[in-house]
Amino acid sequence: MPEQLLTVFKIPELRKKIFITLIFLAVYRIGYYVPLPMIDQAKMAEKMSQAQRGALGQVLGFVSLFSGGNLSNACIFSLGIMPYISASIIIQLLSSGVVPSLEKLRKEGESGRKKLNELTRYLTVPICIVQAVMVVQAVMKPEASDGSGMGLAPDGYNAGFDLWWFGFTAVVTLTVGTVFLMWLGEQIDEYGIGNGISLIIMAGIVSRIPDAVNMLLIDSSTGKIKDSVFTLGGAGTDITFEKLIVLAFLFVVVVVGVIAMTKAQRRIPTQSAKHVRGRRVYGGTRQFLPMKVNAAGVMPVIFASTLLIVPGLLFNAIYSFSDSSIGWAGTLSSVFNNHSGWMYNFGYVVMIYVFTYFWVAITFNPKEIADNLKDHGSFIPGYRPGKKTADYLERVLMRVTFVGAAFLAIIAIIPNVISNEMGVPLVVASYFGGTGLLIVISVALDLVQKINSHLVMRNYPGLTDES
Repeated sequence: MPEQLLTVFKIPELRKKIFITLIFLAVYRIGYYVPLPMIDQAKMAEKMSQAQRGALGQVLGFVSLFSGGNLSNACIFSLGIMPYISASIIIQLLSSGVVPSLEKLRKEGESGRKKLNELTRYLTVPICIVQAVMVVQAVMKPEASDGSGMGLAPDGYNAGFDLWWFGFTAVVTLTVGTVFLMWLGEQIDEYGIGNGISLIIMAGIVSRIPDAVNMLLIDSSTGKIKDSVFTLGGAGTDITFEKLIVLAFLFVVVVVGVIAMTKAQRRIPTQSAKHVRGRRVYGGTRQFLPMKVNAAGVMPVIFASTLLIVPGLLFNAIYSFSDSSIGWAGTLSSVFNNHSGWMYNFGYVVMIYVFTYFWVAITFNPKEIADNLKDHGSFIPGYRPGKKTADYLERVLMRVTFVGAAFLAIIAIIPNVISNEMGVPLVVASYFGGTGLLIVISVALDLVQKINSHLVMRNYPGLTDES
């Protein structure tokens, strides 16, 4: 393995791509620490630490997790790449049969894909503006008992024209920051290696590992390693030595399982028909149609997490505005905000199954695949081309998707179970499963695959090949 890693840097073109990618990611991380003007960062950090214990903090933490940004400090990249992701999802949904003109573009190949990417960029800007206005309004709004505002508008900018000018400047800065991140991602796609947007998200997730380790092992009051780490046994949230061993073992098992299920596929045999051209006979070869077990990727977990956050916020708002007089709203709010409760996890699993089948249904069309096989003179042995083939593909897809949804559900609730049973902070437990781990592993596998393609093309062994 060390020799294969050194081989990567022996190829001038590949070495250049890797260095360019690292430079762009470094630019992203530098901008991460450039604050918005006229914001008291110390007061902002204090407010966000208080908010993390409520429903608002869960929303901000979840959005920051897979957007590559950080809403806990007012920086120019606070929104991250989230608006671009939202625009991409919207365009993909609309081009999956909802809008005929967009569906036609999707089927046009490379030219249609470029046009859809252009529409995604245009849609990103208004989404950016809306989200930036919401963030700036929450930051500038005077403090209230319900916690709806933070009151961080600077002195002298609390009213009148100055307030509007400060808000306008902050909205423009956040919007430009996200557009710049989108541009960075496209530059990585063109001049670097790997998917730029995915690498930015992965860098944002991985950058939180030191904070999670500090929270797990370091005593915040003394700045030293917790005494409980060197002891056996303990109660409550103490991180003891045996807990560290168990956590390390679970991490390895979960990572190996996620890699296996991410790469798992159901191979459907296909046979191409023989045809004669002149004196030569073509076709007749046996191939496979790969059908991924986890075809939906991480999207069902993202949708389910987002949807389950909304009821908690809604019932909490009703309970707050009623001056705690509506008891059922407070009860439902506590149920949806209790991630370790069985009702929340049950709802989480159900929503993951629903969105997994929904996402696979709009991204994998058995009829279209059957028509493509028929047009290319291929068929599945034992099934007639056309409707019979489409019905078979749909039946296999439903069964494979059920296994993939079960895998996603298990991975999604692992952080909640670890946090509840072992007393580990949820920020630390999120690295043992959930959205963040799925994104990091998927991006890492894609990056290794792209590096392998460069190595194999030049007759070098790949990173995952045995030397």
